[in-house]
Amino acid sequence: MNPSIRGPLHIADCLFVYCLFFMDTSLNKYISETGFCSRREADNYIEQCRVTINGKEAHKGNRVQENDVVLVDGEPIKKKKAAVYLLLNKPKGITCTTDLKDKTNIIDFVNFKTRIFPVGRLDKRSEGLIFLTNDGDIVNKILRAGNKHEKEYIVSVDKPVTVDFINKMRNGVRILGTMTQKCFVKQEGNDRFKIILTQGLNRQIRRMCESLGYNVTSLKRIRIMNITLTGLPPGKWRYFSPAEIETITKLVAGSSKTAEGSDGMDE
Repeated sequence: MNPSIRGPLHIADCLFVYCLFFMDTSLNKYISETGFCSRREADNYIEQCRVTINGKEAHKGNRVQENDVVLVDGEPIKKKKAAVYLLLNKPKGITCTTDLKDKTNIIDFVNFKTRIFPVGRLDKRSEGLIFLTNDGDIVNKILRAGNKHEKEYIVSVDKPVTVDFINKMRNGVRILGTMTQKCFVKQEGNDRFKIILTQGLNRQIRRMCESLGYNVTSLKRIRIMNITLTGLPPGKWRYFSPAEIETITKLVAGSSKTAEGSDGMDE
């Protein structure tokens, strides 16, 4: 019941509030909250005509009522199981997709015993830290760029880095019809730099470099919020520690699942 409601409630009022809370929700949210996949993945399933509601093909924007039967690929969605949180040191050549037709998909690579999905993406040519989970709720919170969650990368390019290049990267570069947000950038070597993003536009770092006349030769994500790659070899995964889960839960506690903004976990 909404805690903002004050005063005595009649039975009809209670039923009305119950209906608002439990009997009408967006389809992508309904699928996500079962732990089946993230909202973005749910939208993909819907667009691919793989979702039905009461035997009828579903469409984006559909609502789910309490007694509706929602199927994906003709199978009922099971209720949410215990949350699973993994981190993978993704090697180059692995694609961050749940499409099992892609022979390089990350799901087969990890080969986990239950259904999980990646949080955001790393380009196939890139490597480093990526989360996988069955918790659609936390995925939606982490993905929102408006929540300002940090991602840290080490990037190598095809020619020497200059002061002008660093300054332009820090202050914003025009890509995809918009200026990128200001960010932390520090030179780490002759042709290498560190960059920390809270934004996550599609192939953002590569596009920023290309707009300044550079090509990325190596890109590795080494940190997401409080989680780092320390001690995790390439191609290996591990569970989040209890302390990491506690910290990350606190970090996203004030995050909006529906805040406007670009998805924030692309590179």
